[in-house]
Amino acid sequence: MLKGVITKYRDMESTNTSTASTNGESLIIKHQFDPYFSDRFTDVGFDRKKGIILCVLKEPYIPIAKFKDIFNQVEVLAKEGGFNKFIFDKRSLRAFHQPSMEWYFIEWKKTVYAYGISQHRKILPSEEWFGKMVEIAKDQILEKYPDNIVHLLDIKYFDSIDES
Repeated sequence: MLKGVITKYRDMESTNTSTASTNGESLIIKHQFDPYFSDRFTDVGFDRKKGIILCVLKEPYIPIAKFKDIFNQVEVLAKEGGFNKFIFDKRSLRAFHQPSMEWYFIEWKKTVYAYGISQHRKILPSEEWFGKMVEIAKDQILEKYPDNIVHLLDIKYFDSIDES
C-alpha cells in the first residue's frame, strides 16, 4: 500500500501535476495575510494584528521531512510572539500520513503552545474518509501519549478560511 502511495507521489513530483500550485498564495493574499514563505508544497502567511498564522498546503502528499521543515519554519514565526491562532488548510491532501500527524500533534503543537498559539483551526479535505482517519489517528495518539496538552488547546474544524 505505502509503496503505491510513494510511487504515485514520485510520479506527481516528476511531472509536477499539482492543481493547487498557485491557490495557496492567492488564498494568503485574498484573506489579506502577509506572505511569510512559499514553496511547492505550501504557502504560509500571517496577520500580526489578528494574531493569526495561516498555512495552506498545495500538494496531495507532503513527505514527512518536508512537512517537518514547513512546520519548523512556522515555529520560527510563532516564536516572534504575538500569535494565538494557527489555521491549517489541508484541503489539497489526498494521502493521510500517521507519523506526520503524530509529530505535529504531540511535538509541534506543544512547542508553539509555549509561544502563545492555543487556537488551532483545521480545514480538512472534503472526502469523508479523511475526516474519519483524522479521528481514528487522534484517538490513537491520545491513548499513546496520555500526557499530551490537547486539553489546553482550542481545536476546531471548519470548511473554509473565512469560517475559521
